[in-house]
Amino acid sequence: MAAAAALLSAWFWDERFWLPRNVTWADVAGRSPRAGLVACAFPLALGIFAVRLLFERFIAKPCAINLGIQDSGPHRAQPNAILEKVFTSITKSPDGRRLEGLSKQLDWDVRKIQRWFRHRRNQDKPTILTKFCESMWRFTFYLSIFSYGIRFLWSTPWFWDTRQCWYNYPFQPLTSSLYYYYIMELAFYWSLMFSQFTDIKRKDFLIMFVHHLATIGLITFSYMNNMVRVGTLVLCLHDASDFLLEAAKLANYAKYQRVCDATFMLFSVVFIVTRLGIYPYWILNTTLFESWELIGPYPSWWLFNGLLVTLQVLHIIWSYLIIRIAYKALMRGKVSKDDRSDVESSSEEEDTTSNSTKGNFCTSSNGANRINGHITTGQWAEEE
Repeated sequence: MAAAAALLSAWFWDERFWLPRNVTWADVAGRSPRAGLVACAFPLALGIFAVRLLFERFIAKPCAINLGIQDSGPHRAQPNAILEKVFTSITKSPDGRRLEGLSKQLDWDVRKIQRWFRHRRNQDKPTILTKFCESMWRFTFYLSIFSYGIRFLWSTPWFWDTRQCWYNYPFQPLTSSLYYYYIMELAFYWSLMFSQFTDIKRKDFLIMFVHHLATIGLITFSYMNNMVRVGTLVLCLHDASDFLLEAAKLANYAKYQRVCDATFMLFSVVFIVTRLGIYPYWILNTTLFESWELIGPYPSWWLFNGLLVTLQVLHIIWSYLIIRIAYKALMRGKVSKDDRSDVESSSEEEDTTSNSTKGNFCTSSNGANRINGHITTGQWAEEE
């Protein structure tokens, strides 16, 4: 067993995969990130999760109450033993045939039964207060880590000259400030993995789980092969728009619609500029071309750049979704709802397919088309 473990370890840490040509593990010993330090992210992630619980209870909740957000859920369905049994044991969304049968059995109109199931589904949905607290925590963390990242990177040479990411690679020292920044980001995404099972459940639960897992893998991988300098640029660039999205959601929950509209449009501009402009011309340029010139390609280099290019493909998809939201808002005077929405509209106006428009980007309207997929690590999938 020990021999097999040794062979597996030797295979995994093959120098020909991880390091540039003519560089060995002995050469970088003591001068590159150590794998054991990544383990510190786990207890730190649990600590972040604990801080989040305290933050939501003692800071976010009082703020929400002061803004007039009440801890009250949607309209509750009228008690009915037969429909409740169907809902819990058979289906939460009965088809037309079952609706006709229930209509005859209860002597209820089909629309009334449909309305009952809609209300009953909404009973299990989180309240606006719960969503506000979750978004306020994300907003606070994203803004804090982005501010720290900008402050840290401002004094680094590779922020101003990306070729500095590759000079003397892989013998670049890991400073304490760089390590704290990297490990905090990694711990936060681990905390998102933990909290995803207790947070508001959305339709893209599996997609976001894979997304968090891929993000953790990319951060860990770049740490292990000491590509942390360019990694900090990637992290900071992606944090630039996330807190704006959460701010727009907070304004939406508090019903400050003009603030919500302006913030969401600012988020859209920042997202598109950073992901479609700065990312390819600043990040991909240095990882693909400058690094090729200075250190040359090798197996882990190809994998790292493959992941970054894949990320750019996702940026294009997400930017298209954002642009489509803005376009539909301009054409119809309303914003389309994300397929990831955690709340269904339970208003009776839905049954009459209202066509009213409210003229803002943050209002989810009746009968609106939904967006397939998600926009970013933050989720724009909210209802009033």
